[in-house]
Amino acid sequence: MITIYTDGAAKGNPGPGGYGVVLLAGPHRKELSEGYRLTTNNRMELLATIVGLEALKENGHQVVIYSDSKYVVDAVEKGWLFGWEKKNFAKKKNPDLWKRFLNIYRKYNVKFKWVKGHTEIPENERCDELAVAAAESGDLLIDKEYENLI
Repeated sequence: MITIYTDGAAKGNPGPGGYGVVLLAGPHRKELSEGYRLTTNNRMELLATIVGLEALKENGHQVVIYSDSKYVVDAVEKGWLFGWEKKNFAKKKNPDLWKRFLNIYRKYNVKFKWVKGHTEIPENERCDELAVAAAESGDLLIDKEYENLI
């Protein structure tokens, strides 16, 4: 089993933002993060989840994703996402990321666990640190899909 912790952060919403990911598999650990010059918190939360799954090298794994994002966790666990997909994401935000998520999500057996943010869960706190540091870095990427919409 693989465990992924994720978090996203944005200042201003929209504003500069970043995501942080911690992947754990047996004795292996990997941390990922990137920052964007203009984005939203929800986009960063979802992108963290996507990047975590995309970092896996083999399909079919059982994966548990810990996230403090109700937006991401509820969309999947309560099945809303699949209804949105049937309607081609009409009137939904972030369709580009949701489509990307579904493409990678279907390659694994994924279970989501919601965790309350900032409650001293070490890996969740680390993801937050990574996300904030990425958002505050001087090397911010352009979230082209988002910027083209605004």
